[in-house]
Amino acid sequence: MKNIKPKKGRLLISEPSMLDSNFKRSVLLLTEHNDNESIAFILNQPTKIKIHDLFEDFPSFDANVHVGGPVEKNTLHYIHSLGNKIENSIPISDNLYWSGNFETLKDLIKNKEVSATEIRFFVGYSGWSPGQLEHELNEKSWIVCNENVKHLLDNNDKQMWRDFIKKMDKEYAIWSNMPEDPELN
Repeated sequence: MKNIKPKKGRLLISEPSMLDSNFKRSVLLLTEHNDNESIAFILNQPTKIKIHDLFEDFPSFDANVHVGGPVEKNTLHYIHSLGNKIENSIPISDNLYWSGNFETLKDLIKNKEVSATEIRFFVGYSGWSPGQLEHELNEKSWIVCNENVKHLLDNNDKQMWRDFIKKMDKEYAIWSNMPEDPELN
């Protein structure tokens, strides 16, 4: 896992010692990484709010909204595997896309052409200015992971961070079973 560079489609796994409460024990998907900015969404912070609860005209759909990050929490984003079914989708990696025409998405859901395992909704996002993510990587706040991201949309949120930590080097394995607050041990 060491020395993997950040890139669109790669994951950021918070270091076990991460203190920032926004990102503690989090797994993020990088949807953009270039010289000007980095954008990612936290994959394992679901809320109890369903997407159809946010919009009056949204069809009933059993998909929770996730906290994507601390930036612009009044915005809605989505990652999906629907590709060309939603025009203006932005490719992230093989069979994984970001955004697209919202009205088309609503029609697909209304016509039952989308399952909850094909899409994940987010309020807000995680963002870094030029050089900021690299600085955080140098400070050992994140582990960059080149995991196959196809299965992420149907992954169990609560176990995601722990599952990735278990796959890492031995130095991380001990962290996977530790309680979030060691004082409660």
